[in-house]
Amino acid sequence: MKIEERLRGEIRRRGLSYRTEVCYVGWYKRFVRFHEMRHPDELGRPGIENFLHHLAIDKRVAAATQAQALNALVFLFGKVLGRDKEELVFTRAKRGKRLPIVLSMNELKVLLNGVKEGTPLLLISLLYGCGLRVSEGLRLRVKDVDFENEVIWIRGGKGDKDRAVTMPVKLVPSLKRQVAKARVIFEEDEAGGGARVQVGESLRRKYGGKIEADWAWFWIFPTHRRGIDPRDGLEKRHHLLEGAVSNWLKKAVLGAGIEKRVTAHTLRHSYATHLLQRGTDLRTIQEALGHSSVKTTEVYTHVIHAMNGKAKSPLDDL
Repeated sequence: MKIEERLRGEIRRRGLSYRTEVCYVGWYKRFVRFHEMRHPDELGRPGIENFLHHLAIDKRVAAATQAQALNALVFLFGKVLGRDKEELVFTRAKRGKRLPIVLSMNELKVLLNGVKEGTPLLLISLLYGCGLRVSEGLRLRVKDVDFENEVIWIRGGKGDKDRAVTMPVKLVPSLKRQVAKARVIFEEDEAGGGARVQVGESLRRKYGGKIEADWAWFWIFPTHRRGIDPRDGLEKRHHLLEGAVSNWLKKAVLGAGIEKRVTAHTLRHSYATHLLQRGTDLRTIQEALGHSSVKTTEVYTHVIHAMNGKAKSPLDDL
C-alpha cells in the first residue's frame, strides 16, 4: 500500500475529520516534493528538521503554519511509519500573543443591516448570537436545533467536543423558516433517489447507510447542488461552504464602511466581549465558546479593560 493510502487509512481509522485528512496529506506531499520524491523511510528526523527550517527561513511561514506542518509529519512518522516517540520531539516555533478584533454594538447593527435577507443574514446572525465558529454554524443539523428548549447543540466542535448554547429568541422565526426550506430540499432529494448527507465514519459503521438518509441528520444550511463525497464516492448533499460566508461578510463590511479586518471569527470574539460587558462570568463564557481552559477565555478581559477605560490615560486629567 502506498504511503498516502496508509496515511489516509490511519486518519479515517482514528475518526479524524476530512479537513484534517486533506491538511495532513497536503503536508506529506509538500514534504516529499521538498526532498525530491525520496521515500519518508529514508529521511527520518533530519529530513523533518530540514523541511521545517525551509518553511521558517525560506518561506517565512507563520509559527501556526509551522506547527501544523510538524503535527502532520509527527503523525505520519509516528502513527503510519512507526517511528519512536523520542525521535519525534521537536522545539516548536514560539507563537506571539494577539488580542482579538472586536466590533462595537453599533458596528454590529450597521453590519447586520447590510447583510442580504434570508440564509446569509440568519447564518451571520447565528455566528454572533451564539458565538459559533463558522464551521460549527455550517454543520448544524436538524436535530441540533431544539426549539422546545430554545437551545442549539454544537456537536463535534473543536477537539471533538459537544456543547450547548442558548438560542437567540430573535432568530427563532428565521430558524424555523430555514428548517422548512431544508425540508423541501430533503424531500426533493428523496424523490430523486436518496437524501444522503455525510456523517462520521463511526456513526456510519454503527447505524449503517440509513443514518445518512435520516431527516434529523439533514443540514440546516444545505447547498443547492449535490456532490460526490471524496471518502466513499457516493453522491450526497453537503452544507454551505465557508467561502460563501466570507463573501457575504466582505460585502456587508464594505457597505457598512467598517475599517477593521472583519472575519467570521470576529463575530465570535464580539460575542464573548459583549457577554463580559454585560457581567457574564468567565466560566460561563468559556463553556459557551467551548474553550478547554479558562486561560484562553481570559484574553477578552484585556479588551474589556481598554474599552471600559479602567486604565484611563493620565493625559485626560491635564
